[in-house]
Amino acid sequence: MNALQTILDDRALAVVRAPSISDPAALADAVARGGIRAVELTFTTPGVLQLLRDAADAGAVIGAGTVLTGEQARSAIDAGAQFLVTPGLRPEVAEVAATQNIPVMMGALTPTEVMNAIDLGAAAVKIFPARALGPAHFKDLLGPLPDARLVPSGGVNASNAAEFLKHGAVAVTAGTDVVPPASVAASNWDDIASRARTFVESLGPQQ
Repeated sequence: MNALQTILDDRALAVVRAPSISDPAALADAVARGGIRAVELTFTTPGVLQLLRDAADAGAVIGAGTVLTGEQARSAIDAGAQFLVTPGLRPEVAEVAATQNIPVMMGALTPTEVMNAIDLGAAAVKIFPARALGPAHFKDLLGPLPDARLVPSGGVNASNAAEFLKHGAVAVTAGTDVVPPASVAASNWDDIASRARTFVESLGPQQ
């Protein structure tokens, strides 16, 4: 099963934004115990390439986020990333992903940006920041673009995640609501697993 299908099956992925991660494999395992198997580690975390390697070696479904350049894309894939995520339209990243047959989730907000992301080969489109226009924006986007795979990121939590799915999102991004930097710093994996479980339960039953 590829990484994108895992995200679609779980209806969620976890993005980790933390100044440091002591044990990325244990972090990925904690989130998976809560029901979210795909984890995105971002280039805003120092030493992310080694973190990707460690998590990938442990068998985690791992991806690289905040990928801005083709060079970052190549290095992330070499380190074991199974999917890439960008904050906006990055043709160079899309090209590398296509060459390596790695799914890329490209950031967008407007209908034009969504269409451009799809044209660039995005396997799914990350609507960021999702908090800006809320769940209703997804229904609006899917009116003219019914086949778009949209994933909200930014401001998604256990209190609103189900609404994004209700309005047409194919999956949602769990951020600091599930993986607080303080819990990562304290290696409090049980807390993160519990938060992931609460988040997944908030999504409701599969349709």
